[in-house]
Amino acid sequence: MNARKATAALLAGLLLATPGCRASEDRDMTEHTSFMESNLAGQWYSADGARLRRELDGYLRAAPMPAHPAMAAVLPHAGFLYSGPCAAAGARALSAWTGLRRVILLGFTHHVELPGRISLPSRDTAYRSPLGTVPLDRAALDALAAAEPGLFVDIPVTRHGENSIELIVPLLQAALDGRRWTLVPLTLGQLDADDLDAAAHVIAPLLDGHTAVVASSDFTHYGDRFGYVPFRDDIPARLSALDHGAIAPILAHDAAAFDAYCRETSATICGQDPIGLLLRLLPPTATGRELAYDSSGARTGEYDSCVSYAALAFDAPDAPPASDASGASGTSGASGSFSPLAPSDKHTLLTLARTVIDEALHGDALTELDDMSLPLTPALRERRGAFVTLTIDGELRGCIGEILPRRPLVRVVADHALSAAFEDPRFPPLTAAEWPSVRIEISALTPPHPVDSWRDIQIGRHGMTLSLHGRMAVFLPQVAPEQGWDLETTLTYLARKAGLPSDAWRDPTCRFTVFEAEVFHE
Repeated sequence: MNARKATAALLAGLLLATPGCRASEDRDMTEHTSFMESNLAGQWYSADGARLRRELDGYLRAAPMPAHPAMAAVLPHAGFLYSGPCAAAGARALSAWTGLRRVILLGFTHHVELPGRISLPSRDTAYRSPLGTVPLDRAALDALAAAEPGLFVDIPVTRHGENSIELIVPLLQAALDGRRWTLVPLTLGQLDADDLDAAAHVIAPLLDGHTAVVASSDFTHYGDRFGYVPFRDDIPARLSALDHGAIAPILAHDAAAFDAYCRETSATICGQDPIGLLLRLLPPTATGRELAYDSSGARTGEYDSCVSYAALAFDAPDAPPASDASGASGTSGASGSFSPLAPSDKHTLLTLARTVIDEALHGDALTELDDMSLPLTPALRERRGAFVTLTIDGELRGCIGEILPRRPLVRVVADHALSAAFEDPRFPPLTAAEWPSVRIEISALTPPHPVDSWRDIQIGRHGMTLSLHGRMAVFLPQVAPEQGWDLETTLTYLARKAGLPSDAWRDPTCRFTVFEAEVFHE
């Protein structure tokens, strides 16, 4: 098919900004909502919402902490029992990007002949799974169809029984629980290079600094069942080598090399087109990383017929590390509020923080938490975000933490006590000479939630994050009162901390979340 002259200007004009809704919040849906329905529930995964959430939350908790937030990812789409742990690593990296407000999900049709076209829902306004609903970005979908109607079409049969979309959405719902985001689901037909170039040209205007792109794909399908047996000995190692030969050009943003490798090896990577489209959409500054690699053979021990999985992520440009002094962190976890910590719990956390720092300063092997003989109550084992702040004579000496409730509070405090003492990039590592003068302060956080406007932030009550153009910064609730700042002054300093102009907080596309904290100190 000849390359289309896609009209990006038309797309920009049609694409009106639409507010997102909180994922899985059915009360936001009206009787006029038309749903894109989940139809593999009960076959490929549990139709019981509570059971499914427990399963996916377990995979997300076990996934490794991402080094950086991700603005794009390749995720597998097999049954969760097989590919769930691998896919969760990529979903967790996406959830660490606090600026994320929309996900373009690039699936494909396994069963329908659809040459040169991409199917999208033309009337549905929300996607419904056992975990609840997530709104579709109707304006974005309509703009794509209007900009290139010969390429973007509505073929409903492509959405029936298609796991490339349906096995990704519930995982995103679990990872982004409590966040406001919208979904743009696209089911690719059989596309050539010209088609992919045209699609990328039309989709690119949607990448507004708050939009992630996810390509759905498994990797090698090996065995007689799949008609692909390039070797019969040393299968695990040779499968890994075969897959990583494809992963290398993906991580290098090299769409042509990836396509050539697939042709040369006759690779049975089912999502070649979604991956090829993602590579055409990536900004050159995004760094690719392999987060996880797995296979059904590794899980069952049966390699005669197996499928490989990889979770690949591309860093959000200019975003802070996933756990650093600015507080960007991890993946979404439990939502809601917490009971206040008992005085004994606060004493335990302060004792823990001082113990681990003292051991590190004196070169002692760090004692495991379970060996410290500390009373670890249920409240201390609850998942919460927290910051540890060190001061000397009232002056800041280190402050690092994480906002999202992804780990037990006791573990967060232990880890970030060490980070605040030795890894805050604003200060040199703490010394033994300074140690007697240090005062430790801990802030145990409630989960952050978005607000519609900066005017909703309450000084003295709310901690806050500001996100704009891939940059983010955080202030704890006590910062503004300690400095004597009003709200506008606070936001001015917060914008500067994010590396943005002083008045960036007035930008209508700027996003804010707020949280509260229990603050206590020695």
